[in-house]
Amino acid sequence: MSSYDTVLVDTPAEGVARITMNRPEARNAQNLDMTYDLNAAFDAAAQDDTVKVIILAGADPHFSAGHDLRRTGKQGLGTDFPVVGHWGGFAEPGAHGRMAREQEIYLQITRRWRNLAKPTIAAVQGRCIAGGLMLAWACDLIIASDDATFCDPVVTMGVCGVEWFVHPWELGARKAKEFLFTADAWSAEEAHRLGMVNHVIARADMMDFTVAMASKIASKPAFALKMTKEAVNRSMDAMGQQTAIDQAFALHQLCHAHNQQEFGMAVDPGGLHPSVRKPAA
Repeated sequence: MSSYDTVLVDTPAEGVARITMNRPEARNAQNLDMTYDLNAAFDAAAQDDTVKVIILAGADPHFSAGHDLRRTGKQGLGTDFPVVGHWGGFAEPGAHGRMAREQEIYLQITRRWRNLAKPTIAAVQGRCIAGGLMLAWACDLIIASDDATFCDPVVTMGVCGVEWFVHPWELGARKAKEFLFTADAWSAEEAHRLGMVNHVIARADMMDFTVAMASKIASKPAFALKMTKEAVNRSMDAMGQQTAIDQAFALHQLCHAHNQQEFGMAVDPGGLHPSVRKPAA
């Protein structure tokens, strides 16, 4: 297995790769280093014919606190990291550069992970916030610990939800509106009731349960698994999911432009933690 700075990769069972986000001091918030480590680890697992199922996990105590708005680590898109999209323009000022950056690191990379040609399972414990939701939603199945909570507080920052906007698909339209409007944290049981989570398991047993399910899936023919995932994903695409995500992403960028004009930064500072409440350079 390859070595990465911000993720750990191991094989907890035959045919199963586990990718663990390993920034516990930052509650596994996703900076650029982690984004591209995750992408490289997913690619390596996808290209390894001995791997049939991939688990995405987070080092305790939390799955992921979302995007790291402090901009820690390396920052050079196209220089420090191998770009996987086609937009470019990362150094351009204003809306151009912001949209290019978010196309690359939020929208298109999440889409790559969603379309990975092997079954993926998110093992979620503790908090799963904003960009953490995007990581879990990109996976085919979600197994949650009984203490897991889910929240998208981005409306409090003056933006219409996270970039990978699948809230109506995961929760239904009316509950998606409630989830976004209130910015409340919802329990694993509520997420399970709404169909977003496959199983809720006691925290102490959650990873064993996830590995056992991954092993069961890995016992099936690899090509049939790939085609089954493709069939379901294409069905959602035919129902308009990709188009819906793209139009919501455009509205997300409009919110950033509005906030930049109103507050001199891409988000409403009233919704930020004081440590990141400062105008963008």
